Amino acid sequence: MSFVREVEDENFLICAIDMLYDLLNACCTDTFTQVEIINAFTSSPESPPAGAVDILRAGLIPLLILKLKTESDEIQELILGTLSNCLRVEASEALASDVITILKEKLTHPSVTIRSKAAQVILEIGTHPEGKSTVCEEVIPLLVSLLEDADPEVQASAAGALMFATIKPKGRCLALRAEAIPRLLKLVAEENSKARLSAIKTLTMLAEVAEGRRKLLECTNTFQQCLRDPSEAVRRAAEIAIRVIQWKPF
Repeated sequence: MSFVREVEDENFLICAIDMLYDLLNACCTDTFTQVEIINAFTSSPESPPAGAVDILRAGLIPLLILKLKTESDEIQELILGTLSNCLRVEASEALASDVITILKEKLTHPSVTIRSKAAQVILEIGTHPEGKSTVCEEVIPLLVSLLEDADPEVQASAAGALMFATIKPKGRCLALRAEAIPRLLKLVAEENSKARLSAIKTLTMLAEVAEGRRKLLECTNTFQQCLRDPSEAVRRAAEIAIRVIQWKPF
């Protein structure tokens, strides 16, 4: 399975060949055919995941979710990568398959990679209207706890998922109740944090709530420091955050 590892190393994580055998009943007789199957199910950041669309059309999402319960950690990593690509397109079938319950378990998995990828799948679910409600109701406290994970990738994935979950008013209230603000501020203050941009955007959402704005008014200096960040996206997000935090009703 060296060719699968090569794909994994390139961050094109879709399915291990063994999974394809099982799910697609495919019989690949040579490496060339195997690589062609992988290529058919990969996507790039610049284009829609065509392979993910094929997986959705084939109705394989429930089977992939089921496999998360039984497969080895290595295969689970591949499945979670596949689900991230697929749920970027459409999430209703996964939600109907109770994917959130399984992902909640993976958020506390001993494997850093599995925790990170599970949070990334939740992020993709949260980009859909029907997904935001489910994430708000079930996983916000877990995501907040992952902001203090020892691994930067896990922190970044959790912050990204929270960013989408707090678009809804209920998500903001739940995040505030879970004491998200001090944890997010810590990530913003860490200049090398991969979660910095998502943390700033999430705090901006929390500042839309009066309670959140009151707490953040005492911390505007943290955002002021971000105005000198080398990243234009971080600088712009910090400017917006400051405006929202300092907003006063007429």
